[in-house]
Amino acid sequence: MPTKTKKYVDACKQFDANALYSPEEALEIVKKIAFAKFNETVEAHIKLGIDPRKSDQTVRGTTVLPHGTGKTPRVIVFTKGDKIQQAEAAGADEAGAEDLVAKVKGGWSEFDIAVASPDMMGLLGKELGRVLGPRMPNPKAGTVNPDVARAVAELKSGKVQYRTDKLGIVHSPIGKVSFEADQLTQNLRTLMDALVRAKPATAKGTYIRSVYVTPTMGPAVRIDPARAAVAVAAKQ
Repeated sequence: MPTKTKKYVDACKQFDANALYSPEEALEIVKKIAFAKFNETVEAHIKLGIDPRKSDQTVRGTTVLPHGTGKTPRVIVFTKGDKIQQAEAAGADEAGAEDLVAKVKGGWSEFDIAVASPDMMGLLGKELGRVLGPRMPNPKAGTVNPDVARAVAELKSGKVQYRTDKLGIVHSPIGKVSFEADQLTQNLRTLMDALVRAKPATAKGTYIRSVYVTPTMGPAVRIDPARAAVAVAAKQ
């Protein structure tokens, strides 16, 4: 197990690791304890009361954070005809049909998110299914869309994709430590709201089990799930 650095240990001493904070308090702490020399990402890790082994309890979707993530993703678009120019005009880093498929199949991977128009999915499944893996465009993630220009614009403006892992945990960026605490709080509440709305009908018991926020290099701060849920309810 890696040895914790002195800065990490010092950061841990600045708050009570066993306490349950409000979202606002926790994010103020995250900003205070961030010690890296770069502008760290603030991450949210939310444990949901689902059985991730059951396909009908997978939680997956997208939401647009009101203040963005602080990072502009590199987006490529698989599409044809006039939509290539539309995607490029909306900010796509690369757009094309068979030529772009061949480029990616050949090993090029300098992108974060792939978008596709529905008419390209047959070719993508055949040629790039294994290559793209989790980056394969998916309707549930909003990355298979006949309006590719709109999809690109949303992704560039702060749209995030979320999906539970094999333990039922959602991991998502919610901004940078340079953001104001209230901006981070609003982004977190927007993500929480999306997760609550995406609750599977078959999920039983407590849905929001735990909520943690953390800077990239620092320790995690616990948020009281009940207070986080109250915040979502108040927002609605």
